[in-house]
Amino acid sequence: MFNSSTNSSGSSCGNSTVITKIVIPLIYCLIFVVGLLLNGVAAWIFLHISSEKSFIVYLKNIVVADLLMSLTFPFKILADSEIAPPQLNTFVCRYSAVVFYANMYIGITFFGLIGFDRYYKIVKPLFTSFVHTVHYSKVISVIIWLLIMFITLPNMILTNEISKGNYSRKCIGLKSELGKQWHKVSSYICTGIFWIVFLLLIIFYTSISKKIYSSYKKFRKNSDFTKRKTSRNIFTIMFVFVICFVPYHFCRIPYTLSQTSSHFSCSSQRALFHAKEFTLLLSAANVCLDPIIYFFLCLPFRERLYQKLHLKLKTSDEAEITKSRRSNTFQESVNIL
Repeated sequence: MFNSSTNSSGSSCGNSTVITKIVIPLIYCLIFVVGLLLNGVAAWIFLHISSEKSFIVYLKNIVVADLLMSLTFPFKILADSEIAPPQLNTFVCRYSAVVFYANMYIGITFFGLIGFDRYYKIVKPLFTSFVHTVHYSKVISVIIWLLIMFITLPNMILTNEISKGNYSRKCIGLKSELGKQWHKVSSYICTGIFWIVFLLLIIFYTSISKKIYSSYKKFRKNSDFTKRKTSRNIFTIMFVFVICFVPYHFCRIPYTLSQTSSHFSCSSQRALFHAKEFTLLLSAANVCLDPIIYFFLCLPFRERLYQKLHLKLKTSDEAEITKSRRSNTFQESVNIL
């Protein structure tokens, strides 16, 4: 899945270049080190934050998904750089790449759930439902993990065309015919999940912005600070999605078709392969950006981080904490958007 570039007819089209063998692996090395460090700190901080709110449960799931995703990078680095023997690339194709994609879509889905949670707590604060409870968020979290694994794990089982003489560096060549079809179907489903979540986030955060702006305009004389803070937080989430995930999901389906169809020329396959590699690199960089989202959007995370580092909160942060502890759900949700 990471490094496949042959069509279903079995014809080979070489894609190895200095960029794919040296430059991209080096960038992955940087992403791995930074991502593992930042997510390790984030996991440490969240261990000291109780799961009293549903959005905290969702954030903790994203941290776990990002850590698991980061741990697949060394295998891709070694396989792409062709330092390791072809047997390692077989491991990447069958296991590591599947874990990478599964955790990427788990993280995407949980960001959608956070948007849904914020939407109903801010736009519809009088709407009481079990969906706001921590118990519900834990149940839905388990369901999400099981659902994504059901979609992606068959790619491990069906990558079974492996023999002593077949340690191909092209993942699609290791799949059975059923495996190729499942690969195509799972790619369609996962791409659909992303676009649905992305469109829902646009709807949720547009509604949240309108609600917050109108509420502060009605009840406060000066809402410039709140407007700036809300705009910053929403912009941060959407910026990460647009930069990290949108480019990859524009090229994923054409690239998948180039793998499973014989109607693509070698030059087309090569162009789609390089487009996929560059955009996948952006998706991988998401593990470095998510901890920044936690810092800006999650007030308990920011508060606990300052405590652990023995730093003093800024005056504005202290004011936010005081307000969130003594105010209603709407104000709390604004402070932790």
